Amino acid sequence: MHHFSNIKDVVAIDFIKAYAEHLKKSGKLEIPEWVDTVKTGMCKELAPLNPDWIYIRAAAIARKVYLNNGIGVMALRRAYGDQYNKHYNPSHRTLGSGKVNRYILQQLEKMGIVAKIQSGRALTKEGRKDMDKIAFQVYKEREAKVTPMILMPMN
Repeated sequence: MHHFSNIKDVVAIDFIKAYAEHLKKSGKLEIPEWVDTVKTGMCKELAPLNPDWIYIRAAAIARKVYLNNGIGVMALRRAYGDQYNKHYNPSHRTLGSGKVNRYILQQLEKMGIVAKIQSGRALTKEGRKDMDKIAFQVYKEREAKVTPMILMPMN
């Protein structure tokens, strides 16, 4: 039996969904007026269709800061970039939106989840505690769903 120790012990998408829901319920993340019209990168044609996309991105960024202390906006732009294809030219890798990532990091700072350090952003003690609590809940839910295997004796 595996024991929970930190955020690495849960499936990333399950944690991100749960933490996004937590951020939404807390009501501390200020939603800007441009949230419905902004593209998340040069390579995108439209704004995200999911109305809760900013909470999901904030949860994913918080997880990235948890796993990579000192991560900055440029590293996040690379992580959320994509292929840009103009059909008649070869495709190229492009960066994600700097404004979106910077805004979310600033909001996470206001909430006390991350703090600025010399090399970028790092998790605060409160942020780590909060994220570990949510990760533990996700871990417990997953453990409850997994049915134990019954071993039958072989004849």
